[in-house]
Amino acid sequence: MSKKKRPDKISGISRRDFFRNSTAGALTTGLVSQGLVGAQNEAGIEIQGPGRVPIQLNVDGQTRTVQLEPRVTLLDAMRNHLDKTGAKRVCDRATCGACTILMDGKPVYACSILAIEAQGYRIETVESLGTPEKMPPVQAAFIKHAAPQ
Repeated sequence: MSKKKRPDKISGISRRDFFRNSTAGALTTGLVSQGLVGAQNEAGIEIQGPGRVPIQLNVDGQTRTVQLEPRVTLLDAMRNHLDKTGAKRVCDRATCGACTILMDGKPVYACSILAIEAQGYRIETVESLGTPEKMPPVQAAFIKHAAPQ
């Protein structure tokens, strides 16, 4: 039985070329992710992260700036960094409605929106609807009848 020689090149790329190009790609990715090299996507928009970046949110009439990773949801940003705890995490799938807030007057699920995407919108939470002394009728009915959400 004769042994056949394996070709040095398959599809025109040698192993040496593959590893050389892979190493260059990995180094470039590392430099970009560390912020040492500016990165832009195809549309020319600057890439944010992976570390914390300043995010400006207008929640209940107050504009606040927080330092967050781009992966943080609006729900987590409000509950953990802005002390807005009216919206709750229940299903974490945007189906139950416990995390519903208003963005520019439209109801949305805060668990399914990134905080970085919510910049520039007017966000209203349940905390802005009234005070314990003067509640809207729906809020008063929730308390009177011990409604869960």
